[in-house]
Amino acid sequence: MNKYIERLYNGLIKENPTLVLMLGMCPTLAVSTRAINGIGMGLSTTAVLILSNLVISWLRKVIPDQVRLPSYIVIVASLVTVTELLMEAYLPSVYEALGIYIPLIVVNCIILGRAEAYANKHTPVLSVMDGLGMGLGFTIALTLAGLFREVLGNGTAFGYQILPKSMDPIGIFVQPPGAFLVIAFFIIIMNAIGIKTRQRQLVEQECDGNCAGCSLACDSKKEEVESK
Repeated sequence: MNKYIERLYNGLIKENPTLVLMLGMCPTLAVSTRAINGIGMGLSTTAVLILSNLVISWLRKVIPDQVRLPSYIVIVASLVTVTELLMEAYLPSVYEALGIYIPLIVVNCIILGRAEAYANKHTPVLSVMDGLGMGLGFTIALTLAGLFREVLGNGTAFGYQILPKSMDPIGIFVQPPGAFLVIAFFIIIMNAIGIKTRQRQLVEQECDGNCAGCSLACDSKKEEVESK
């Protein structure tokens, strides 16, 4: 697989930040009450991810290791501020719906995680593709969660009535417990079709899920090395 396409596939499916890595759960649970909210939060996070990965990759050989994380936060905060102002100017309804969760993109663990784990070690083009893949994966997860919750909780999809008004909506799905139920359902599907993180694959290959035995084996190898 082409390495650029692999970065997209990684973020969309193999290591989807929400459904596989379980990152960015605060905005996922909070703003996914409607599908349009999920799209707004997902795309704004995608824009920040792409730009932050690009800038950090450009500066990876310039930023000293001692101030690496503070530098990342300054870069991300600057990009989030620009994104927030643009949304307030051109998408006021989405801006009001997302509220405090827009500035909180600064500390979103997906953005800081990709900056530290990938952009800091790879070229700008690969870092941009990684940010795009992760951002789109996050957007899809948020949008699907918002769509399910909106349909089941309000009987609407993207604001349009699709279920008969005579049907009583299931109110729990527009409440926080509903978000947990929907996300859990999606995670069950991902596990059922065999989507696994690299870390999980390594565990299963090395110790067949027997983490205690794997730990003992690692300890014995460590003692053997130290004794030599």
